[in-house]
Amino acid sequence: MSDMTLNPRLVVTGATGFIGSRLALHAHRSGLDILAAGRIGGPSEAERAEELKAAGVRLAIGTLQDGDYLRAVLSNRECVIHLAAAQHESHMPASYFHEINVDGTRALLETAREVGVRRFVYGSTIGIYGSSVDGVLDEQSAPRPENIYTQTKLEAEHVVNSFSEELETCVIRISETYGPSDYRLLKLFRAIDNGHFVMLGSGMNRRQCMHVSDLIRVLLLAAHHPKAAGETFVVAGREVMTSNEMVQMIAAAMQSRPPRLHVPLWPFNALARVLELTLPRLGIQPPLHRRRLDFFSKSFVFSTAKVQSVLGFQPEVDFLSGAADTARWYRARGLLTPRLAHEIANTESV
Repeated sequence: MSDMTLNPRLVVTGATGFIGSRLALHAHRSGLDILAAGRIGGPSEAERAEELKAAGVRLAIGTLQDGDYLRAVLSNRECVIHLAAAQHESHMPASYFHEINVDGTRALLETAREVGVRRFVYGSTIGIYGSSVDGVLDEQSAPRPENIYTQTKLEAEHVVNSFSEELETCVIRISETYGPSDYRLLKLFRAIDNGHFVMLGSGMNRRQCMHVSDLIRVLLLAAHHPKAAGETFVVAGREVMTSNEMVQMIAAAMQSRPPRLHVPLWPFNALARVLELTLPRLGIQPPLHRRRLDFFSKSFVFSTAKVQSVLGFQPEVDFLSGAADTARWYRARGLLTPRLAHEIANTESV
C-alpha cells in the first residue's frame, strides 16, 4: 500500500493536450512537484506548450517511442498520470494507434518499473463501451469498442492491469470532457453563437459531460489516494442531459438564440461511410467521418457510485456554469464574436 503524501513527484504525459495542459497548470499553481511531458504536433499543442512555459511549468518535449526520453522524464518521479494518446488522427492507419496507445503505454510502464515509479494512473475513455447503450453503465459493464481508437485504449487498459503486481496501477475511464482550452467543442459553441447550428437527428441521445476542473480533481485523487491502487473507475459529470438540452444550455450560457432546426442523421452517416471507403484509396483524407457524427448519436448514462464511495469524489461543476466558463475563455481569445460591453458585464455578474 502506498504511503505517498498529497504531493507526489508527478509526471503528466500528454501535457500539451487539452486535459493534460489544464492538469499540469493546476498542479503547478497548487505547489505540486510536476513535470509536464508532451509533444508538439500542431498549433494548439504549440500554444499550450508556450502557456506551460510562461507559467513556469517544467516541460519536456518528446515521444513515447524514445527510450532515452522516457528514462529522463520518469527518473526521480513517484507517480505518472498517463494522458498521451492518438485519438483524432482519423486519417492515420490502425498501426499508428496501436503504436502510440498500446506499445507506447507498455514502454512507459516498463520504464516506470525500471526507474522506481510507484503509481501509474491511466487515462482511458468511456468510448470503450461503444456508441449507444441502454441502461446505466459502470465499471462492470461489458466493453464494446467500435473503432481503432477505443479498441487500442481498451487494449492499453489490459496492459496497464498486467503491471498491477509491480506498480500501483489505476485506470480512469473518462467521460466527455469540456472546459477552457478545449478546441474540440469550439465549432459547436461558434455555430450556436452565430445561429448556424443544425441538430442532426432527434437530439435525444443522452450524455454526462464533465468539466475539466472536476476531472483534474479526480485524477489527482487517483495519484495519491491509497484506495485507488489496483482499481478502475468510471468518472462523469453531475448531470445526465440530452444533446438538445446541452445545446440549449450552451445557448443560454452565451445569451444566444437557442437553435431549433433538426434534420435526419442517416444521410450524413451514409455519406461518411462512402467517403471513408473511397477517398483513402485515392490518398485523400475524408472531410466527414462517422466518428465525427458520434455527438449526435452516442448515448450513455453512467453510475459513478464506485468513485464516490472509494475515493470520496463528487463532481462540482454544473453544465450551465461550465458552459459559461468555457464561452468566456473562447471570447477572451477572440474565438467567438465579441460581445457588447453591457452583455459581458451581465454575463460576468451571473
